[in-house]
Amino acid sequence: MTTDQKIMTSNEIPIIQPFHLAIPVKNLEETRSFYTKILGCGIGREAEKWIDFNFFGHQVSVHLKPEALADQYTNIVDGKNVPVTHFGIVLNWDNWQTLSKKLIAIGIDFIIEPYIRFPGEIGEQATMFFLDPSGNALEFKSFKDPSKVFQA
Repeated sequence: MTTDQKIMTSNEIPIIQPFHLAIPVKNLEETRSFYTKILGCGIGREAEKWIDFNFFGHQVSVHLKPEALADQYTNIVDGKNVPVTHFGIVLNWDNWQTLSKKLIAIGIDFIIEPYIRFPGEIGEQATMFFLDPSGNALEFKSFKDPSKVFQA
């Protein structure tokens, strides 16, 4: 890299690039069913011990490694035990509402049931937490005003 070249910071990148996340799972078929049928994810490449999912435009790779799964640690946020290790997606408000209603209807066991944080404030957001079949924690959230995602 020459001295006049600059690496863009995350605040300067004009479009969102897909992220890649790899997580351990205990059973590939159970995981496939959950991510495709419950969350509507497509399948990319796969092999005997892993599957790539199209997780809302991002690549989530699950690897069969049951011994890598450990107990979840939590922190108290809004009086709720939030899993420290978790991932998810920020959906638009209507899609979040639709997904939360679907998950309630099928009886998902929520870690934290769908609710609204900071109602009427700059960071007003909807959130919910639940586990995949291997115990990986997922958070799905939505901001009332998407332009305020990173504002305090």
